[in-house]
Amino acid sequence: MTNTATGAGIGAEQRQLKRAKKAALAAFLGGALEYYDFFIYATAASLVFSKIFFPSGDPTVALIASFATFGVAYVARPFGAVVFGHLGDKIGRKNTLVLTLVLMGSATFLIGVLPDFNTAGYWAPALLVLLRLMQGLSAGAETAGASALSTEEAPEGRRGFFASFAMSGISAGIVLASLAFLPVAAMSEADRLAWGWRIPFWLSLVVLIVAYLVRRSLEEPEVFEEKHDHGELVKLPFAKMFKTHPAQFFQVALMSFETVTNTFMQSFGLAYAVSVGVPASTMLWVSITGNIIAVVSQPFMAWLSDRYGRRPIFITGVLGSGVMIFVYFSVISTGNIPMIFLTSTLITAGTYAMSNAIYPAWFSELFNVKVRYSGMAIGLQVGILCAGFTPLLGTALVGADKANWGPAAWIVAASSLLAVAGAYWARETSRTPLRELGNSVR
Repeated sequence: MTNTATGAGIGAEQRQLKRAKKAALAAFLGGALEYYDFFIYATAASLVFSKIFFPSGDPTVALIASFATFGVAYVARPFGAVVFGHLGDKIGRKNTLVLTLVLMGSATFLIGVLPDFNTAGYWAPALLVLLRLMQGLSAGAETAGASALSTEEAPEGRRGFFASFAMSGISAGIVLASLAFLPVAAMSEADRLAWGWRIPFWLSLVVLIVAYLVRRSLEEPEVFEEKHDHGELVKLPFAKMFKTHPAQFFQVALMSFETVTNTFMQSFGLAYAVSVGVPASTMLWVSITGNIIAVVSQPFMAWLSDRYGRRPIFITGVLGSGVMIFVYFSVISTGNIPMIFLTSTLITAGTYAMSNAIYPAWFSELFNVKVRYSGMAIGLQVGILCAGFTPLLGTALVGADKANWGPAAWIVAASSLLAVAGAYWARETSRTPLRELGNSVR
């Protein structure tokens, strides 16, 4: 009898581990697609869109307009978080994640077939904004859904590690986006602006197909299915979340400002480096190097948080990024290529990885299963919304004086301090059992 019970227990553990690995793979692939799509736009906005989708004139004004279209997706993200967060808490994590995936992939491909300003006039930037809004709606719920699913499927004591694969997928997506633009950056400017920039957008179909097939084969987490089968889900998760988890929402909103670091480096950092004479291809290799290492370093950082707690690892990383960003812009302004590689990698795969790898599990753990998708998705968008417009703000503050990089660095530093405040306020959850997470929801 004992042997039978022991065998059944081992079998259950093996099944849970298999489900956890599958959920982590789905989160990885989905994150790779979502952020391949999202960051090829960031790269194109930095290098191409200001020259083909807007009237010719002052290049700084055109770049600001290009970054404005980059930022509109961040305006759409909170709406996506509300809509898809509601669906995720009502119809399930799996089906909602398939919807967000298809929406992102379709919008990205269509950007690749848009006419330019010379062909369509103001219809060109208008359609660009529309498709960018579709990207934003999708991205508003992708990370939250993948994080919630991976957290709920993970074995006890390993939630941080398994949930972190959503972030490793994002790093992989940034690597793919940078690799896709390397041959584009090497083209003549005429070819790059005429047709070369479109190729990375068309290639997103490959990643979409792979990620879709994996996600369709997922199952719903047991902890969610239990609530669904017993009719315990709430009618309006969005409203219920604000009623039962107001403090957690604001904690996540503050901590979400840690995302400013990466968004700022991937967009404004690239444009600034090119403006001071660093080749675009060099900066793409800088991004590739840091993010390849981050694919591995982030699960390690998350493992540390399972062992030592979420708060100390998160705060150490955020403070480190807030300090290192000054070194980053300083070395870019001097054009010291080896130091640019070193500094960027220390941030991307080091300090930023420390905070970024932990938030999928920590933010999810702060909410009850009935409102988890909505709570994380909506709270996360506060900082991310601000992050989306920081490249525009940085460009406006730095202006034509390329030695005036200080305001750009202070934007990141101030954002880091907000994230630290949220982390000090939030509950430590690394050792709380899955079914005891969050506040009571009736």
